[in-house]
Amino acid sequence: MKKILFVSGGGLLFLTSFCYAGFLDNIFKDIGLSSETDPDENRIISGLKEALSVGTANAVNNVSQINGYLDNQAIKIIMPQKIQKVSEVLKKIGYQKEVDEFTVSMNRAAEKAAPKATSHFVNAVKEMKFDDAKKILGGGETAATDYFKTKTFDKLYGEFKPVISSSMNEAGVTRYYKGMMDKYTSLPFVKGVNLDLDHYVTNRALDGLFYMISEEEKKIRTDPAARVTDVLKEVFGK
Repeated sequence: MKKILFVSGGGLLFLTSFCYAGFLDNIFKDIGLSSETDPDENRIISGLKEALSVGTANAVNNVSQINGYLDNQAIKIIMPQKIQKVSEVLKKIGYQKEVDEFTVSMNRAAEKAAPKATSHFVNAVKEMKFDDAKKILGGGETAATDYFKTKTFDKLYGEFKPVISSSMNEAGVTRYYKGMMDKYTSLPFVKGVNLDLDHYVTNRALDGLFYMISEEEKKIRTDPAARVTDVLKEVFGK
């Protein structure tokens, strides 16, 4: 049986923390996990649910920290491609600070929206059937991530977008963007650019979150040391 669990090295530190352990205990209770199950199909599903719960909680916790997106080059939300030319022009004429502030504010909005994912991941785990578990356990290196995308992406988009829109206004994304574009369009021989910033940042925020989950998944499939509970050792050590 292929092995899966999403707990990164950093996640192990959180698992030893009283507060974080309490957070995970609440999740496990909510999805009906118990350490008193038998080693049968229910045991397998319980083990997988525990793995998914720990992994997604860890991913959400990581990206929702200050600089959770900004300092991670793999998921950092960068200048939209449609306005990269705008940013390059502005940098050359002395507006480097404004461009940098715009980038920071996009990432701050994503970090603020990230906690909204937790309840949707918990529900996806609750709804998991034995056939789902078999597909994940016997699937490719991102089978669980694909499961979560299928179950939650549209719901997360609907949840993230209004939070990101509000956060971007608070963090100044809209203001920075308008200021940048005003400076750019005031230059000779240039045209304005139409861009749905809310849509762009929402998609990039979700891409980053799922990327973090997939990286933990790929790592743990080949790393037995990450199985930190008896049920996980039993289920995923076979």
